[in-house]
Amino acid sequence: MNPSEHSMEQGVSQQNFKRTSCTTVLTLAYQSLGVVYGDLSTAPLYVYKTTFSGKLSLKEDDEEIFGVLSFIFWTFTIIALFKYVFIVMSADDNGEGGTFALYSLLCRNGRLSILPNQQSTDEKLSTYGTEDFADTWQSSILKLFFEKHPGIRKGLLIFVLIGTCMAIGDGVITPSISVLAAVSGVKVKISELHDNYVIMVSCVILVGLFSIQHHGTHRVAFLFAPVVATWLLCISSIGIYNIFHWNPKVYRALSPIYMAKFIKTTGIEGWLSLGGVVLSITGVETMFSNLGHFSALTIKIAFTCLVYPCLILAYMGEAAFLSRHHEDIQRSFYKAIPEAVFWPVFIVATFAAILRSQAVISATFSIISQCHALNCFPSVKIIHTSTRIYGQIYIPEVNWILMCFCLAITFGLRDTNMIGHAYGLAVTTVMFVTTCLMTLVILIVWKQGIIKALTCLLLFGSIELLYISACICKVPEGGWISLVLCFIFMCIMYTWNYGTMMKHQFDVENKVSMNRMLSMGPSLGMVRVPGVGLMYSNLASGFPAMFGHFVTNLPAFHEVLVFVCVKSVQVPHVSETERLLISRVNSKELGMFHCIVRYGYKDIQQEKYNFENKLISSIVQFVESEEESIEEPTHELSANDENSNVEDHGVSLSQNTFDKSCCEENLLPSSRALLVMMNGDNHPEKCFYEDESLQIMKAKEFGVTYILGHSLAKAKNSSSILKKFAIDVVFGFLSKNCRESDAVLDVPHTSLLEVGMTYYV
Repeated sequence: MNPSEHSMEQGVSQQNFKRTSCTTVLTLAYQSLGVVYGDLSTAPLYVYKTTFSGKLSLKEDDEEIFGVLSFIFWTFTIIALFKYVFIVMSADDNGEGGTFALYSLLCRNGRLSILPNQQSTDEKLSTYGTEDFADTWQSSILKLFFEKHPGIRKGLLIFVLIGTCMAIGDGVITPSISVLAAVSGVKVKISELHDNYVIMVSCVILVGLFSIQHHGTHRVAFLFAPVVATWLLCISSIGIYNIFHWNPKVYRALSPIYMAKFIKTTGIEGWLSLGGVVLSITGVETMFSNLGHFSALTIKIAFTCLVYPCLILAYMGEAAFLSRHHEDIQRSFYKAIPEAVFWPVFIVATFAAILRSQAVISATFSIISQCHALNCFPSVKIIHTSTRIYGQIYIPEVNWILMCFCLAITFGLRDTNMIGHAYGLAVTTVMFVTTCLMTLVILIVWKQGIIKALTCLLLFGSIELLYISACICKVPEGGWISLVLCFIFMCIMYTWNYGTMMKHQFDVENKVSMNRMLSMGPSLGMVRVPGVGLMYSNLASGFPAMFGHFVTNLPAFHEVLVFVCVKSVQVPHVSETERLLISRVNSKELGMFHCIVRYGYKDIQQEKYNFENKLISSIVQFVESEEESIEEPTHELSANDENSNVEDHGVSLSQNTFDKSCCEENLLPSSRALLVMMNGDNHPEKCFYEDESLQIMKAKEFGVTYILGHSLAKAKNSSSILKKFAIDVVFGFLSKNCRESDAVLDVPHTSLLEVGMTYYV
C-alpha cells in the first residue's frame, strides 16, 4: 500500500498532516472528490428545473435567468466558500467535523453537556483539550447563563437534534432526487417513454443500491474520485461550450445588481423561486462533516481549485443555453448537452448520482451511530464493513427503513420538483443550525468579541433564513416531506433520550450506599463463589439498584466482582490506552472494583479483541501499580501519573494505561506472581499484592459471568398522560424492539446472567 492510500484509509489528523508531502496532499485532495463532493457536484441536474417550476416565467430580456444565475453565484460564493471553507472548517474537534463536533466543542468549553456520568477525570483525556485563552466578558456571561438555566441547555440539545433529524431526512431525500433526476434524462432522447418506466427504473436502482450496502463502500471506493472528477470536467467543458456558443455575455449576471433587479421585477414569485436556488449548495455540510477522513487543507484545495470553478462554469453555461431556449426550462440540463456527447454524459451522470446517494447513505449510518453514543437513539446492530478503514459501518435496520422511505417518496411524488422543495428545506435548516452553533463557538470556544459573532450570525443567518422562508412556503408542494421525516426521527430520538435519562436518575436515587455495604463486613454477609462477576451498571460510581435487587434474591456473588460502566464522553475518540478507568471499592478484602469503559461519540462501542482478558489484565496492573506506589512514597509522579490518583466518594481512582500486549492469552502478571511466591520474598506487602494478583487470575480460570439488567421502564401513576404515553408506549416499544444489551456488548450466552428490574420514572 502506498503512502497516499494509507493516509486515505486512516485519515490525516491535523498534527500528522504537517508532515505529509505535497504529493500526498494533492492525492488526498483528488480522493476527497468522490467522498466529499458527490452531493454538491450533481446539483446542476435539477437546480434550474426546480427554480422555474412555479409561476415564475421567462421573458425576452433574460432578466429572470440572469437574476437566478446571480443568486446561485453569490450564494455559492458566500455560503460554500466564505462560510464553510474559510470559517467553519476551522472549528474542528480534534480533526472531526459536523454538527456533533461543534456541539462537542461547546459542551467541553462551556460545560453544556447533559450526558450522565461525566467526571473530572474525563477532562484529562488527551482529546479533551480546551482553549487556554482567558474568558472574555461575553463568554463568561454566556457560560453563567447556561449554568443557571438547565432548560436552555436542554433546548440547545433539542436544537442540535432538529438539525440532526433534518440531516437524516437528507439521507432519505437525496437518493430519491438524485437517481430520479439522472434517470429522467433519458426522456430527452426517448420522448414517448412513459413516466411509469422512469419511476420503475429509478426504484430498481434504489433497491439495488440499498441491497449492496452490507458489502461496504470500500469495495467500490476506487470508482468514487474518478467518476466525480470526470463528471466535473464534463459539465464544466459543456458549460464553456454553451457560454461561447449561445450567449458570451452571460458573465454579466455575476454582478449582484441582477439579484436586486430579479426581486424587483418578479416580486413574490421570485422570492418563492429561491427554494430552488438553494439546491445549488446542497452538500456543503458534507465538506465539514468529512473532515475526519481527510483534512481541512485537502478539502479546501479540491473545492477552490476544481469543484468551485467547474460548478460555476456549469451553471453559467446552462443559463446561456436557457437564454436562447426558454421552452426547454424543465429539461434544460440534458438539452444543453451537445448531441455528440449526450449518451456518455448521461451514463456518467447516472453513476455520479448513484455514488452521491451511496455517500449520503453512509453518512446517515455515521450520524445515527453518533446519536446512539449520545443516548439519543435506540441500540441498533452496527457492522464494520472494512477491516482496514475505521469508521465504515453498516446498520441493517436503518438501511431497510431508509430504502422504504426512499421508494415511498420516489413512487409517491414522482416529480423532482416536489422532492426538491423538501430537499431545500432540509439542507437550509441544517445550515442554519450550523451558523447558530458557530456563533456560540466564536464566543465560547474561540473567545472572540461579540461583533465578530454577530457578523457571522447576521451575514450567513439572514441569507439562510431568506431561503428557509422561501422553502417553508413550498411545504404544501412537497416541503411537508422533510417536516414529517424530521418529526418522526425527532420523536424517536427525544423520547429515547428522555427515557434513558429518567432510568439513570432512578439509578442515582436508588443506588446502594457505601455505608450500607461496609456495615456488612468483609464478607458482606453473603457467600462468595469462585469466579469473576462483571456487573454492568449505568453508574460511574456507587452501587446500582440492580445490585441490591440481585443480592436480596440471591445472597451470593463472585469472589472478584467488577462494576462495569460503559459511557460516552464528549470527545470524538478515546484512545485504547485511555479506554479503561479502574478503581477499587474500599478495602482489598472486598475483592470489588469499578471499571469505567469510555468511548467517544465517533467510536463504535464494541471491542476489537477479547474484553475479558483486557479487563483482567488492567485490574492486575492496577493492583501492582497500587502496591508499588505504597512501597515508594517518595516516588515523583510523571506527567501521566499526576492525572491518575483522585478521590471520588471515598474510592481511590487510578487511571490505568496499558498497551495491546495486555490482551494476550498468556498474561504476564500471573506468571510473575507465581514466580515470586515460589522463590520467596522478604517483603510481605509485595507478597500480598502478588497473592492478590494470583487470586484474580485463578478467579478468571473459574470463569467470567456477565451480570446485566433486564429492565422495564414504567411511568408512575401520578405522571401526566403525555409522560405515560411517552414512557409506557413509545419508549417501551423502542426498548422491546431495539438490540438487547448482551447483543450490543457481544456477551456469550453461556456466561450471561440477567437481573430483572422495573424502573418507575
